[in-house]
Amino acid sequence: MKIHLFLLLSFLLIIGCKESTSEQESKITNSEDYNNYLAIQKARTTSPYFELWNSKITTDSVELPSFAAVAGQYNMFFESTGNIAYLKKAEQSLEKAVKVANIDKEIYYRSLARNYISQHKFKEALVYADSAAQLSKNIPATQHLLFDVYMELGNYTKADSIKKLFADPQDFNYIIRAAKWNDYKGKLDMTIMFMERAKEKAEASKNRAMLLWVYSNIADYYGHDGRIEDSYEHYLKTLEIDSSNAYAKKGIAWIAYSKDNNSVEAQRILDSVLKAHVSPDYYLLKAEIAEFQNDEKAKKDAMDSFWKLSNNPGYGNMYNTYKIALFAGDPATKKEALALAEQEIKNRATPETYQLLALANLVNGNKEKALKIINDHVIDKTFEPTALLTIAKIYKANMMPDMVKDIKEELLEAGYEMGPVKLREIHSL
Repeated sequence: MKIHLFLLLSFLLIIGCKESTSEQESKITNSEDYNNYLAIQKARTTSPYFELWNSKITTDSVELPSFAAVAGQYNMFFESTGNIAYLKKAEQSLEKAVKVANIDKEIYYRSLARNYISQHKFKEALVYADSAAQLSKNIPATQHLLFDVYMELGNYTKADSIKKLFADPQDFNYIIRAAKWNDYKGKLDMTIMFMERAKEKAEASKNRAMLLWVYSNIADYYGHDGRIEDSYEHYLKTLEIDSSNAYAKKGIAWIAYSKDNNSVEAQRILDSVLKAHVSPDYYLLKAEIAEFQNDEKAKKDAMDSFWKLSNNPGYGNMYNTYKIALFAGDPATKKEALALAEQEIKNRATPETYQLLALANLVNGNKEKALKIINDHVIDKTFEPTALLTIAKIYKANMMPDMVKDIKEELLEAGYEMGPVKLREIHSL
């Protein structure tokens, strides 16, 4: 009997060790891969190039190259720090450039339009994109811009017609927009195919900006497709080029949290990022992870930081979608959710903003109106899991259990994308 007991204990110990090893092997993230990138790095907010051109600008300056060069540097500082003040300074420089330009004016129209896109001032961006088009009707750079603006505004018919004007299967700028178009259509396999083709182009060119863009974006798409190891690998590739890239670090933090169930490591990564790069949405992720950890104080601290930052007037409409979802989640602010959702629809009428309007109507007791909104503007027009979750909630409120069941199955397959907190909500449908 003692021998049998000894053998049983030995067997259980072996099984336990195997399970532990298997669990370790299934982890995607490894801190040794990225610890060196988490070292505190002072955000870059000046350069000899910037100082040279900035010194040439005076109150009555009309030196066009100075404004364009300084705006470009301010954009870089914004990307490095997340500080909205730099994006606004870039806007001011470009507005001055537009005023003083007599030749190549369309170049400055395009630059200012792209600045407005970054600020989610999409209608203003369209005005300057159209102005550029009037001066350069057949210039591909202007066509690319118009496509981007119309996609942001939700005018997909117009975007598609413009895309056909610059269609060239060998051109990088066409390829990445073909990827974006297929993502909108819900064709993830085609999106990844185009992104991999873009990656080949970027790697052949060895262009740093192209590589950074492709690696960080294809990492996202691989994540959507459940290819988490490929996603992780490409976030690391991004950091190999730009060790301070906050977006890639946030992506790795998500993998640690949502795939590896390592919320402590995810918080550590985010804390390292926020020492040099401060963006409101990073605090939202910290709050979500804190909620998962049942740490109410940490969640409140993170949410307080989000609201303090995002309420800076400089951000304008940039965080409206986040705010609508948060307002809708609290009965005390459900009216604010509806008012802001109606305002955001005026800014851009996309399936994603309509699903927020539907959600706001639902929490305000307008379940029939919410159903009409999703039927008219959301269903079969977006395939984002967040929108699907809103659709499922509205179906449930309108007593449509069979429809809820179908969507719930689809949402469970998107568990990694949604994260552990949302997954609880999905299970409760």
